[in-house]
Amino acid sequence: MTAVQPLVARVDHLTPDDVHDVLGLAQAAGDTDGAYPLSEHVVLHIRHGGDAPAVHLLAKDHDGALVGYAHLDTTDEVEGASAELVVHPLRRRHGLGRALVKAAMEVTDETDPRGRLRLWAHGDHPSAGALALGLGFTRARVLLQMRRSLFAPLNEPLAPDGVVVRPFRPGEDDAAWVRTNARAFASHPDQGRWTLRDLRLRMAEPWFDPEGFLLAVQASTGQLLGFHWTKVHGGDAAHEHEPIGEVYVLGVDPEAHGAGLGALLTIAGLRYLRGRGLDQAMLYVDESNSPAVALYTRLGFALWSTDVSYHRVINPVTVAST
Repeated sequence: MTAVQPLVARVDHLTPDDVHDVLGLAQAAGDTDGAYPLSEHVVLHIRHGGDAPAVHLLAKDHDGALVGYAHLDTTDEVEGASAELVVHPLRRRHGLGRALVKAAMEVTDETDPRGRLRLWAHGDHPSAGALALGLGFTRARVLLQMRRSLFAPLNEPLAPDGVVVRPFRPGEDDAAWVRTNARAFASHPDQGRWTLRDLRLRMAEPWFDPEGFLLAVQASTGQLLGFHWTKVHGGDAAHEHEPIGEVYVLGVDPEAHGAGLGALLTIAGLRYLRGRGLDQAMLYVDESNSPAVALYTRLGFALWSTDVSYHRVINPVTVAST
C-alpha cells in the first residue's frame, strides 16, 4: 500500500504552535544532516515576522504532525523570490521535497512573469542538488563555510596610526553602523540592505554581545572605518553541540581599503572569542569573493562545508538586436 502524501498548505502567518513545530522540524533535520536547513534571516522571520508577510508552506501528516516546511520570501524585486525548505529525516525520498518546491514555484509564477526563484541548499547535499536540477534550476551561487582552531597562534593586532578598536555602543553607533555596512556591502545586497530594524532585531537576540561587536574608528574624528561583529553559537539547552564562535559580519568602508583593517579586525575578533574560552571559529564567505577567501585562508581558516543557491528563470529578459 502506498502511503498517503501530505498536502501542502499555504499560509501567510504562522501560529505560535506552527513556529514551535517549524523550529523543531529544522532542529531535527540539522541534527541529522550536520547543517541547519534554514538561514538566520528565515529563522528571525519565523520568530518575529517581517515588514511584509512571507509565504509559509506547511506539509502535515494525517495526525497533524509537521513533516515538511518551506519559507518563501517574495519581497525582493531585484533578485526575485527566495525559498528554503526542510523535510523531516524520516519522511524523505517520498516526493515531499519536490511537492514543496513545486508549490513555491506556483506562488512565484503568480507574482513574477519571469518565474524567478532562488532555492538555497544548506550543506550542498547531493539529493538537494538533484531535486533542484531536476526541476529546471541551475547552480548559481556558492557560499563557503570556513573554520579555524582558536588554539592556533594569533598575532597581536596592530592598528594603523590614529585608528582604535573599541566595542559597539548600542544606541550610539546604530545609525553609523547601518551606513557603513551599506557602503561596505554595496555589491552584496543581501547584507548591504540591512536597516536599523534589521540591526535591532539581532541586538534583541539572546546571543547578542556588544563587547564582541568590534569597531575600528578614526580616533580624532570618531569616524567608523570598519567592524567585526562576532557571534557565539551553542552552549545552551537549545543546542546539542559545543559552543563555537563566528566571524558574523566583517566589513570595511571602501575609503579605508588598503590599510589592513580587514586583518586587524579579524584577528581582534578571534582573540576576543578565544578569550571567552572558545576553541573554534567559523565564518561564511561567498566563493566568488576571492580577496576575502584569500584573507581568511592566510589567517588559518579552511573549508568546512558549502551552501548552494539554485536559480530558476523561465522567461529570461532578452535584448533585441539593432
